[in-house]
Formats: sequence, C-alpha cells, structure tokens
Amino acid sequence: MPDRYQRFTAGGPGGLIARRLGLPRPEVLRRHRPGMPVLAGPAELGEAHGGRMGEPLRGLLATLREEAGAPAVPPGGDDAPGPEGREPGGTAPAALVHDATGIRDSTQLRSLHDFFHPRVRRLAPNGRVVVFGTPPEDTGTVAEAAAQRALEGFLRSLGKELRRGGCAQLVLVPPGAEGAAESTLRFLLSARSAYVSGQLIRLSRPVPGSAASGSVASEPVDGERPLAGRTALVTGASRGIGAAVAATLARDGARVVCVDVPGRAEESRRHARALGGAALEVDVTSPEAPRLIGERLRELHGGVDVVVHNAGVTRDRTLGRMDGGRWDVTLAVNLTAVERITDHLLAGDDPLLRPGGRIVCTSSIAGIAGNVGQTNYATAKAGLIGLTQALASVVAGRGCTANAVAPGFIETSMTAAVPLLVREAGRRMNSLRQGGRPEDVAEAVAYLAAPGSAAVNGQVLRVCGQSLLGA
Repeated sequence: MPDRYQRFTAGGPGGLIARRLGLPRPEVLRRHRPGMPVLAGPAELGEAHGGRMGEPLRGLLATLREEAGAPAVPPGGDDAPGPEGREPGGTAPAALVHDATGIRDSTQLRSLHDFFHPRVRRLAPNGRVVVFGTPPEDTGTVAEAAAQRALEGFLRSLGKELRRGGCAQLVLVPPGAEGAAESTLRFLLSARSAYVSGQLIRLSRPVPGSAASGSVASEPVDGERPLAGRTALVTGASRGIGAAVAATLARDGARVVCVDVPGRAEESRRHARALGGAALEVDVTSPEAPRLIGERLRELHGGVDVVVHNAGVTRDRTLGRMDGGRWDVTLAVNLTAVERITDHLLAGDDPLLRPGGRIVCTSSIAGIAGNVGQTNYATAKAGLIGLTQALASVVAGRGCTANAVAPGFIETSMTAAVPLLVREAGRRMNSLRQGGRPEDVAEAVAYLAAPGSAAVNGQVLRVCGQSLLGA
C-alpha cells in the first residue's frame, strides 16, 4: 500500500508544511538493484588504538571502493576529514566505519566522540554507520567488558539521531573471527539493509573441524549470484514476505521450492514458474507435511541448502476473548510446524539439510516486545526465537547456521487492512519514520542464507527501521 504521507512530504508544498510544523519527513530509501555497488560514495574508517579490526577493514573497504569504481584509497587517507567532517574536496561520506575493539576502559570511549562528532552531521542521505566491537564476555577485564557493552547504548542512540535514511549498526567480533566479517559488512553498508537499523550482530568463531572452515563459508566468486547451485525451500511463498523471499533467493541463484497451502495452489505454481522453481501444495500443519516436503526435496534436488520457515497466520483477540481454536491454529502454523519440519530435515545419517546449510525463521517484533491482542502470535514468534537459538549450536558442527529475522511494520496486504490511525502509528514509530517493504525482509534473509555468512549463527535480525517497540 503506498505511503501517501511520505509522498506528500517529499517535496513542494507538502515538504514546506512539514518543515514549518516540525513534522517527520521520511526519506526515500535507497534499495538494492542488480548491479548496484555496495558503496554509494566515500567511506571513512576510524580506529581506537590497539584494535583488532583495522587491517581487515582497510582491506575490505579498499575492495569495495574498487568495485564501485572509486580510488582504492581516497585522497588524504581514511582518517583525514576536511572541515566539518567533509572529505577533501567536500564530498559527504556515504559510510562511517569505526574499529572500537581497542577500547579497554571507559576513558577510551572518547574515541567514539572524536571520530563521529566532526563527521556524522555530514553523512550523506541513506548513509551507513558501522561500529565493530568485542563481545563483553570475550574481554580480559571488568573495565573492558563495561566499555564494550557501552557500545550498544551508543549505537542504538546514534541510530535514532540519524536522519535522511541513515542506519547505524554494531558488529561484535570475538578474537579469532576477524576474517569472517566480509559478508556482514557488505550487507550493512549496502542498499540491501535499507530497513535495518540500530541492530547488534554477533559473529562467531568457526567450530573446529566443521565445514565452516572450508569452501562452504568462503565468499563466492559471483557476488550477484551467491546461491548459485544451491536449493532453497520457502514456506508461505505465494504472497507477501514469502513471495519476496523466494524471488530474492532465486535472483541470487538458488533453485527455489515454494510451499504453500492447497488453497493457494494457483498463486504458488504461477510464482514458482516465474522463478524457474517448483511448487508444493501442502498444509504445513498436516501430520504428513514433513514427509511430503522431504520426499519432494529429495526427488527434485537430492536435499536442501537453505530452509526459510516463513508460513504464518494471525488470529487476533485479547486473551479474555480468545477461543481455544484461535490459540491452537496460531501456535500450530507459526511454531509447531516449524519444529516438526526442521526435525525431519535434520534427521538420520544422511539428513536432507546439506553441510553448510542455512535455516532462517521469520519471527516478529511481536515476539520480542509483545502486542495487544496477540498473545498467541507473540508466544509463537518468541518460541521461534528460542528454537533458532537452540538449533544454532546443534547444527554448527556441520557448518550450518540457524538465524531468525524479526520484521516490524511491513507494507503488505495484512497491514493494509489495519485501521488508518493504527497503520500510521506503525509506520512512524521507528527511526526511519516509515514502513518497510517485503523485499527488505527478503534481503535480510538472503544475507543470512549466503555461504559467506557462516559466522552469523543464532542471531535475531530485526527488520523494523529501529522500531521504538522492544529492545
């Protein structure tokens, strides 16, 4: 559904009225298109003394500049801003990246101010801020743990201060995982993360002896088709977020198997044909669903590499007015079916999920913050987060990962049916002051599904524009 308020305030009389009244003016977000480089302009790198990420980040940023057709090192170097944070020549930075892994106590947090203060107001529209830190539990002293934990408060607050579509993220890198940041940095600096802000991503060390240290985890040569040769299963794939996920994974090279209920058979088949994939009509809550899905995957492709549990329903009522049927069907579709299908795909000596596989569950910010009238839905979506985090350690030994995305207000047919005032509140109650699109969730799923994202495991990535609800 179009955001008429955003269009009204984008310019002309509407923009003038919004400025005079102090009303929010949502920026038109830069979203990914095939062939678009990661960096939209210059990137500046800052470093706290003694950090671990400076060298790998310099190398990655140099590669991204070359891909964008810019000089490998901008004139004056990364740490030589011009007046008021401008790069030499007056070009506003498109990205500010800071290595804070060297911060050992609270006094050294001043390096955040020293780097960002002269630059942040000059950040270009749709600019990106990424700070790298150390997980507090991997630090050596109490003072260092406190200082590294402080980074989270800094980034979440900065994300709420940025304007013009800017996004800010924190990436925690444990010692030994310094070389595993490329996929995450590419995603966070690119237009693929247009509706992701204020998020914390923890990287993990490769499990000794697992497939994560082999070719499965290495960045594919074809950056435009990282899933080439891989098979992806997407449930609830005929419309909304599921349809966008299937299309995005197919764009990235995957052979997609689209699963949806028999009542949407025509939609599902049409979508699958357009993507060069296959369709399977089955109710995921059916006792036979795991076996039917497994047989289809084995028959078509001999197994599966990416599993996206996206099928979901809502049956909203406040708890005092909610009958048992509404509770049961919501839990059955959103959580129990995911458990049963996943168990089947992981079972036996020759599991259907191949080494290096990816499991991605579609949760919701309702599962994090709760929502009036959705005790059933929030229970199921919180359960999905618990399932994801528990699965992460189970599958890690085979180089597999399990992660979740938690969408906020996404413009779909479901949110279009929400009453106008509630819909407008949902759109504006985030740092980007607008609703997201199904493709924003799909891009996050594709990032988590990528072979290069082996170090991202057990994470919940909110795709909500840094919603004001929840943590």
